Order: sequence, then structure tokens, then C-alpha cells
Amino acid sequence: MAWNEPGNKGNDPWGNRGGNDQGPPDLDQVFRKLSSRFGGNRGGGISAAAVGIAAILLALVWGLSGFYKIEEAERGVVLRFGEYYELVEPGLGWKATFIDEVTPVNVNNIRELPASGMMLTMDENVVAVQMKVQYRITDPRAYLFNVTNPDESLNEAMDSALRYVVGHTTMDDILTTGREQVRQDTRVELEGIIEPYGLGLTVVDVNLLPARPPEEVKDAFDDAISAQEDEERFVREAEAYARAVEPEARGQVQRMEQEATAYRERVTLEAEGEVTRFVQLLPQYQAAPEVTRERLYLETMEKVFGNTSKVMVDTEGNGSMFYLPLDKIIERSSGKSAPRTGSTQVNDSSSLPSSTFNNNRSSSTRGGSVRQGRN
Repeated sequence: MAWNEPGNKGNDPWGNRGGNDQGPPDLDQVFRKLSSRFGGNRGGGISAAAVGIAAILLALVWGLSGFYKIEEAERGVVLRFGEYYELVEPGLGWKATFIDEVTPVNVNNIRELPASGMMLTMDENVVAVQMKVQYRITDPRAYLFNVTNPDESLNEAMDSALRYVVGHTTMDDILTTGREQVRQDTRVELEGIIEPYGLGLTVVDVNLLPARPPEEVKDAFDDAISAQEDEERFVREAEAYARAVEPEARGQVQRMEQEATAYRERVTLEAEGEVTRFVQLLPQYQAAPEVTRERLYLETMEKVFGNTSKVMVDTEGNGSMFYLPLDKIIERSSGKSAPRTGSTQVNDSSSLPSSTFNNNRSSSTRGGSVRQGRN
């Protein structure tokens, strides 16, 4: 049964009891009751003291609500009546509530934004590329007010820069050796795109994640990458071998050059010495030709026989051959044994003492004569 139905003896929402329908109470009566509860006169309305206390309380609440704190890594952007007013540094501050508004912006944290997609390369191949850009806010005012959504704008700019660079690069370079160049070119292109917009951002780094070909041709590209790695390995091995062999070859070349230079100098000095000797010998030859000729002959034969083995044979006797015990003579003179060849004595007469033979003389032994050759 509702409260306003006949027979309802409960209380109505206006405080009327019983079944009498008197309507809503007077508003003045309500205000008088409230003022009486706060200490006002029943017939005089709200007192001035109550109004003052309420105003003080409101002012206190308003003043306390204006305190704010900006962290060390943040900067505060202050708006006054919705318009940019100033930029505040870290610390505790106060703003006029309902007049000023402070928005803290972190300027130290490095943020990361990914970008990926299937892109067409310069050689008309499709490759899946993933990249992440790291950036930091450097101008809080520009970051908040220059564009509607700076993060979304940066994402679109990075996608555009990445597609431009990939479209001017071959697939082999993207997958193998040209990854670093793609990363650098993408960063340069991205910075050039976002500069006119004034996003208040600074690109810290651009990371190119490993790209991959479509699954349909993945096996073929894996073989190509393996071949590329083998090529690089063979090149490194060849370079290592060249570094190991080249110094040795250069040393041999230098040694041969030094030997050739020494031989040239020796031959040149010997020739100059011969020329000097003949120049000095010419006056002697002109003074005594026969004697000089004989002396030159003897000196030449001395040099020839001094470097050869000698066998002494008697050609003027009765045909029998006698030999001198040259090995014994040499052994007595030098204490070393001379080599033997069969029954023929091979000795160097240059090591014999001067008393053993006399130049231009013949000596006979046991009835046979043995001539000594000229030394």
C-alpha cells in the first residue's frame, strides 16, 4: 500500500502524520530549523558568525587543495584559466585551485615505441621488419600542446621512415650485412620527419630487430644466409693466411735484395781492385816484360793448383810411377789426415811446408825421378 493511498496512517515524506494531506512544508520553516541548529535565532535567520566560520572553512579547504609536488624526474606545466602560464621545477608548490592546473611530465625516463609490418624492398621482395625507437621528452609544453597525440604521431612517423628506407634497400642487405645501415638511415629519416611538427621529443636510439622473409621462402633465404656466412668465414681465413705468409715472403724478398746488393758491391770492388792492380802492374811490365810475364804465370798456376788435387807422374823415366807420401807429410805438418781416393793420393800442395819441394827442380826416389810441377 502506498503512502498516499486511503487508509495509510504512516508518515509522509514531508513530515505530516496521520491521513491529513497538508502538502510540502514551507521553505522558510526549513531554513529556520537549520539556523536554529547552528546557533541562530529562531526568528532572525542565519547569523553572521556562522557565515564567517563557513567562509573560513571553505578558504582553508581551498588553500590546502592547492598544494602539489613535482618529482625529481618531472617538470610541471602550469595552465591558468586553460592557457599555458609557466613551467615549474621539481619540488613542493602551490596553485590556485579552479584557476591554475598543473600537469607533471616525466622528462628523464626513456620511452620505447615499437613498429613492425610486412614491407616491400627495392628488389620487389616482401620482408617482415620490426623496429623499436627509444625517445625522451625534452620539451613538456610542446609535448602536451603542439599535437593532439605525440606518441601516435611518432609511431606513424617511424612507420613512414622505416617503409621509405626498406623500399630503397635490397632484401639481402636487410637480412645480412646492411642491417646497421638500415638502422642509421631510419633514424636520420625519422628525425627529419618529426622536426617540423615540434613534438617535444628527442630520439635516443633506433633498434632494428632481426628481419625475416615470408614463411614461403624462408628455407631458401636460410640457405642464402648460410652461404653468406661461409663466404665471410673463408674470407677471414684467407686474410689470416695472407697475414701469416706475407711477412715471411717480405723477409725473403728483403734478404734476397740484400744478398744481391752485397754481391753487386763485392763484384764491383773486385773489379775495381783488378783494374787498380793492372794499372799498378803496367809500369813493371813495360820495364821488364819477360820477368813480369813469368811472375804472372807462376802466380796464376799457384792459384790454380792451390785449389785442385794433384798427382805427380814421372814422364821422363822408365815408365814406372812413384808417388810421394803426401798424406804423411800433411799429417806431420798439420796433424790432419788427407782424404784418399783408391790408391791415388789427392792432396793440396799449398799445405806442404816450403822445404819439401823446390820450384823448377827434379828429385829422384829409388832410381826413378819425380818432377814437381810449378806452384
